[in-house]
Amino acid sequence: MNGNLTFTMIKPDAMQRGFMSKILDKITDTGFKVKAMKLTKLSKEQAQQFYGVHKERPFFNDLVEYMSSGPIVAAVLEKNNAVEDFRKLIGATDPTKADEGTIRKMYAESIQYNAVHGSDSDENAMIEGNFFFSARERF
Repeated sequence: MNGNLTFTMIKPDAMQRGFMSKILDKITDTGFKVKAMKLTKLSKEQAQQFYGVHKERPFFNDLVEYMSSGPIVAAVLEKNNAVEDFRKLIGATDPTKADEGTIRKMYAESIQYNAVHGSDSDENAMIEGNFFFSARERF
């Protein structure tokens, strides 16, 4: 994705609590352009596949249950230095350790219910974006 694109999901907890619009506003207000976006619901199989890198971790089954528990918004975002800038915008996974003004500080409940996903590398941004969108959908 050449450093200009990243991937995000607004997770089920944030969707259930009605934060979708506020989170999307925060994303676009900080200079990200939405290249592709969809409202969807992951099946357990899709959640297992998406989070397969964590398959051996003790939290894997809980993560799959959580991520398949309700609707999500998946999106490809564009901005220079996208991955790094988006990671700063969303804040630490633990919202109690997230900086003021970050998405997780404002909208996450806990480490497990942390409102949003953000790719951690350009390579993963491409993999994750391709999981949800074809190349044609992103442009």
